[in-house]
Amino acid sequence: MSSSSAASKPSPIAEASPVSLCTREPRVPADRLVAEMVPPPRFDSVRFSTYIPDPNQPSQTEAVRVLEDFAGGLGGAHASGAGKTGKRGFLGFGRAKAPKTPAGPRGVYLDGGYGVGKTHLLASLWHATPAEPSLKAFGTFVELTNLVGALGFQQTVQTLSGHRLLCIDEFELDDPGDTVLVSTLLGKLVDAGVALAATSNTLPGKLGEGRFAAVDFLREIQGLSAHFRALRIDGEDYRHRGLPEAPAPYSEEQVTKAAYATEGASLDDFPHLLDHLARVHPSRYGALTDGLKAVCLTDVQPIPDQSTALRLVVLADRLYDREVPVLASGLPFDQLFSEDMLKGGYRKKYFRAISRLTALARDAKGLLTQ
Repeated sequence: MSSSSAASKPSPIAEASPVSLCTREPRVPADRLVAEMVPPPRFDSVRFSTYIPDPNQPSQTEAVRVLEDFAGGLGGAHASGAGKTGKRGFLGFGRAKAPKTPAGPRGVYLDGGYGVGKTHLLASLWHATPAEPSLKAFGTFVELTNLVGALGFQQTVQTLSGHRLLCIDEFELDDPGDTVLVSTLLGKLVDAGVALAATSNTLPGKLGEGRFAAVDFLREIQGLSAHFRALRIDGEDYRHRGLPEAPAPYSEEQVTKAAYATEGASLDDFPHLLDHLARVHPSRYGALTDGLKAVCLTDVQPIPDQSTALRLVVLADRLYDREVPVLASGLPFDQLFSEDMLKGGYRKKYFRAISRLTALARDAKGLLTQ
């Protein structure tokens, strides 16, 4: 090899030099938000057949049965139709043709603790629904509200009204504005013939409880609840069922070395990353993680306030959806949130974030052996 060609070849360290999330400020066009309303990579290949019910929890087996039946009912005589032409044929739970004026809930609502497989089942429903991908949408509650922000209310209604199914993961009502917005949006979509499916840690009649004066918005909350048949799914967090304890945090030197040795890894100081998240809208957190193979964090510390904590929850969800392992130094993830936070109205979100970050920390153990 000539000296000139050798000189032009980049060093291995330069090739694997980690990026910093704090330098990324993605801009996400509205059409990308719509196009990405499909199950995320972690749930791209899941099906009802790959869901493993806990034999000690019959509600899990029952949920699969009901959802399979529900998916079958979304086809029927109108399976080849689109938009409003499918208004009456797919809203019941049976496979038979629905009556002209269907009574009762127009969708299913999966309620249960974190880690019982609700998102797996919701994604399986999306995959099992006999319609083209362009006629069914899947997104988190945050992504749905972000879509309204990007498109405007009327354009969002117009865009989603032609869909056969709308799946909403992690349904939460964090403030009165969201309550009125989503209540109105879903009401219009149901009127247009869109079937609904949602997951949450909170029963539909209890949404918003402990977070704002829910009693002042009882009419809107009850209106949301009326759209759904609630299915309770009991069980323990499958991410920890029979698995070893979460790995302890590593040293800063170990995390830094792994970041440089891993192609496509990011490396950030945790407090600086939290500051950066405040400058990036949560609708862009998915784009923030584009192309990442691993996230390496140093100096993990307790979350200082609730606004910061809620932003971290969204980032944890996006990393989990995209199966991005997280290697960290500092405090373990189960010490991120204060005792007051874990007892407050957002406690279920925080426990979900701990569960998911712990699973991603397990996934990251292999980075130290590369």
